[in-house]
Amino acid sequence: MTMPLDIAKLADILRLAAKEEILPRFRRLGSGDVRSKSEPSDLVTEADEAAERLIRRELEALAPDALFVGEESVAADPSLLAKLGGSDFAIVVDPVDGTFNFASGIPAFGVMASVVWKGETVAGIIYDPMGDDWVMAEKGAGAFLRRPDGDAVRLAVAEATPIGDMVGMASPGYFFGEERERLLANLAKVRFFANYRCAAHEYRTFAGGHVQYLLYNKLMPWDHLAGTLIATEAGGYAARFDGSDYLPDHVDGGLLVATCKDSWQMLRRELIGD
Repeated sequence: MTMPLDIAKLADILRLAAKEEILPRFRRLGSGDVRSKSEPSDLVTEADEAAERLIRRELEALAPDALFVGEESVAADPSLLAKLGGSDFAIVVDPVDGTFNFASGIPAFGVMASVVWKGETVAGIIYDPMGDDWVMAEKGAGAFLRRPDGDAVRLAVAEATPIGDMVGMASPGYFFGEERERLLANLAKVRFFANYRCAAHEYRTFAGGHVQYLLYNKLMPWDHLAGTLIATEAGGYAARFDGSDYLPDHVDGGLLVATCKDSWQMLRRELIGD
């Protein structure tokens, strides 16, 4: 399909934000540079806010007609999120995904952007500032690992395996009460599960063929739109827990990503249940 903007230029903007605003602050944040938002582990730093300002400024020149939906912009104006579902053209940005890691000095964070066109995610980019490369996808064109020198490697998800051999990523912290207890008990059926506290790297790990599933309950568009498109373009299967498609305006309903539809159905039955 024809993209509403130059995806390569969008990728370069994410890299610019990392070089100018994020990496210079890594392991150099002062006590006043980190604040809590909804809970003590939900953080925002000066790097998040400065990077988002830079990205927004650059996008105003590149795509002046696009609705800009940034994580920190929504934190300042929650009504902005409701505009996403009805927008013909939007760019959704997470300036620092994995802020807890970034603020803790852990080198596992990323910069993410997705392009929404007429209610559908049509492009997704995840930039890794530490590795200086992008994982990116355009709808219908596959998913690729791209490097600044122009090198590109097509990505493919792992082969399907029995549930007892599966390794993957799950975020039980956003399940509550009996639902969390049931999920934790059911996760004993898989071989291994982890949580990087960074959706950017979890989606990169899945699309690179290193794990067989991803499982989330809290759905914010800046965390999941880019990664879900990349995962499916790499050959995976993604849907909300009820089997419906995950769309840009969804913020609940859970999200399960697997290597194929059969694996998805098995994981849905064995991990989530009724």
